[in-house]
Amino acid sequence: MQRRLTRRLVLGLLLTFYAFGCASASEVTQATDDSGLLIRFARAPQRIVSLLPSLTETVCALGQCQRLVGVDRYSNDPQSVKQLPKVGGGLDPNIEAIVALKPDLVLLAGSTRSAERLRSLGLTVMALEPKTHADVKRVIRVLGQVLGAADADKVWRDMDEAMHAAAQSLPPEARGLRVYFEVNQAPYAAGESSFIGETLARLGVRNIVPAAMGPFPQLNPEYIVRADPDVIMVGDSNGVDIRNRPGWSGMRAVKRNHVCVFDAQESDSLVRPGPRMAQGAQAIAKCLEHMSP
Repeated sequence: MQRRLTRRLVLGLLLTFYAFGCASASEVTQATDDSGLLIRFARAPQRIVSLLPSLTETVCALGQCQRLVGVDRYSNDPQSVKQLPKVGGGLDPNIEAIVALKPDLVLLAGSTRSAERLRSLGLTVMALEPKTHADVKRVIRVLGQVLGAADADKVWRDMDEAMHAAAQSLPPEARGLRVYFEVNQAPYAAGESSFIGETLARLGVRNIVPAAMGPFPQLNPEYIVRADPDVIMVGDSNGVDIRNRPGWSGMRAVKRNHVCVFDAQESDSLVRPGPRMAQGAQAIAKCLEHMSP
């Protein structure tokens, strides 16, 4: 009798451990980052450090801003992240400050060289670097999966619909305009193959920088003068000396005052491949409303 009771007890314990093990395994989430690493999470991360503004904004767009415990110096949206500890930048992260925050996930760009150093210190690191619209959609889904956010697909759908609405708002005469979009006055431009170029294409305008030149090529200023675009787009920090650049005063965009100068907030939404791309598209559409060839 005693032996039968003992066997039943042992069998019951084994079944309990087996059931618990199966349940735990089913809760494990895994995702592959942009460096090709498969990362497993026993539970959704609760303390996140983000070293890329677009990833910071994606976490918040997924409704998980409260999980951020530290961000890079350039993360400034939404307003709440400005109060978080700053841990340097993607190229020069403050390793000690990151470790001190005890994160269970560090998000960074694939080009960040400190990833291996952070991993060697026992931190879980995900490298995610969206460079195209398709990348942005993928990153939203990956982070939604990792964070257990059920509405990740809705975040992308809302963005996509807003960009479509921005395109539909443009008058017919604005379509086909030839655009030069400057990201830095070196000058570096946004080419057709960049995510900014993709936004311009969705709006129905033409980019003077072809895909063959790369996503963000440095241009010879003479190339821009010869291309003579219908519209010039530039951030406010670069737009102050447009008319004083050699040869630019004779360009049609400058003569007709077809120069879109975006403020700091608009510029951020335009140059960050993340949830605010739709706001960037709306800023471009507003600029083009009253322009014609």
